[in-house]
Amino acid sequence: MPMTPSVDDLRLVLAIVEHGSIGAAARALRVAQPSASQRLSSIERRCGARLFERDTTGARPTPAGAELGRQAAHIIGHLERAYATASAASEARPPRVGTFVSLSPAVFPALERCLDREVLAVVDHGPALIEQVAEGSLDAAVVAVAEQVTLPRLVRVHALGEDTLVTLRRRDVAPLGRGRRALAGRRVVYSTYDRMGPVLHERLERLRARPQQGPTLPTTIAYARAGDCIAVLPRSAIAHQLRDDEVIEPLPVRVTLRLSVVTGRAPDPDLVSSIPALRRALGVGRAQPRASSA
Repeated sequence: MPMTPSVDDLRLVLAIVEHGSIGAAARALRVAQPSASQRLSSIERRCGARLFERDTTGARPTPAGAELGRQAAHIIGHLERAYATASAASEARPPRVGTFVSLSPAVFPALERCLDREVLAVVDHGPALIEQVAEGSLDAAVVAVAEQVTLPRLVRVHALGEDTLVTLRRRDVAPLGRGRRALAGRRVVYSTYDRMGPVLHERLERLRARPQQGPTLPTTIAYARAGDCIAVLPRSAIAHQLRDDEVIEPLPVRVTLRLSVVTGRAPDPDLVSSIPALRRALGVGRAQPRASSA
């Protein structure tokens, strides 16, 4: 019973048809002639027909060989166009980009302006987004945890920028004090994009604040807008929606977090080239090298 030919089988048959001999076909395919002869004999056995008349002058296709050669040219032509077709399809569809919910209102409109095209938006947690990039279901993800998780080998990390944690309060709420007692006795609700919540909690306690982690970043903002507390949050989370009756001020101690764009190993060049414009749109600074620890 005939079996399904392999791509190598089809390439050999096509090469013999095109070059007129097994030796010339073997040289074109960079295989040994005895190996090519053995493979052709195996193909003929599986096909159940003689494919070439062979003598000292070369190899001429039989009707069966000519037909298989035509089929081989058709199939291999489709295979050789497969990657180009896939690439064209990728360029035609909008890029799929993910980020976490707190940053999504700022990231997606800004990215569409930078790319001047539609973006298919996905919202999820940072580690889940990174896995989706590794799997190929996302073209890129904007995250704040790239330096705090184990990254899959199939992704690349591009520095987006460095964000600063700031305080948010209503203008009719008492301003911060001075120095290390700037937050002494004050209720402070905090949220951040990354996993440094416990570290931030400890630093706020050192400032004599009464820290409380907000359940979500929008809830933290809502607490501050209700006038019940001072909020501590990334500057990019509030800079574009600051109200006239609100004030943002630096923390008494500098606390930063890093935003990154995670892509596959062969990223969309338009996405990568848009990173500086996205950085400016989000109002974050260029990421500075981390100081090495002793």
